[in-house]
Amino acid sequence: MPALYEYVLNLADNTLVLGQRLSEWCGIGPMLEEDLALTNTALDILGQSQMLLQLANEIKGDGKSVDDLAFLRDAIDFRNVILVEQPNGDYAQTMLRQYFMDLYHVHLYKLLSNSTHEKLAAIAQKSVKEVKYHLERSELWMKRMALGTEESFNRLQKALTQLWHYHHELFESSDSLQQLVDEGIAADPQQLKAKWQTDVKKLFVSTPLEIPPSGWKATGGLQGHHSEYLGKMLCEMQFLQRAYPNCEW
Repeated sequence: MPALYEYVLNLADNTLVLGQRLSEWCGIGPMLEEDLALTNTALDILGQSQMLLQLANEIKGDGKSVDDLAFLRDAIDFRNVILVEQPNGDYAQTMLRQYFMDLYHVHLYKLLSNSTHEKLAAIAQKSVKEVKYHLERSELWMKRMALGTEESFNRLQKALTQLWHYHHELFESSDSLQQLVDEGIAADPQQLKAKWQTDVKKLFVSTPLEIPPSGWKATGGLQGHHSEYLGKMLCEMQFLQRAYPNCEW
């Protein structure tokens, strides 16, 4: 596959899977305000995915639709990082995952706003306005939980211990990606990593949270090797199109 197609597909799948995960909270949020906030965040992120999937289709030029990519691919064809497909768990786990991704997307879209690829830059310029609000909210939840009750802190620390080793995959590089970086098309993963880690550590140092020691790191999602959770999620997400091909409403 062309490097640009693979890159855009990675960005699109990250947002598609994350948006689907967030939508699972619709109707069962801890309070009405949060239920609405999460649903609106999910809609924003799915909107970003739609734009990126459309761009991926234009790059490949095989006549497929956005729905084809979203609903008719198997898990092995998805290029999202493994972090976004992890189960929601409790609210601490959901919001920590969201904070990780919001912070990543803010820095990603800021860099891509200056991409030499005009359509990718336009998507980033539109999306960065949305993710700034998402980050403001998820960062506030990090502080509320970390500095709140003993239970809220313990839940957040547990989530951090579970999810920390998944973030490294966001910054994986390759020869083909580096070529896109050199051409001014893609965001530099090392630059993203430095910005992301600086901001995360700045937030956590103001709380009692302890970052887990380095060790195992999740990898493989960018090559289509996923956890069992993605397949189960896709079974539900893709059911209608698989059961009734080409259905419209």
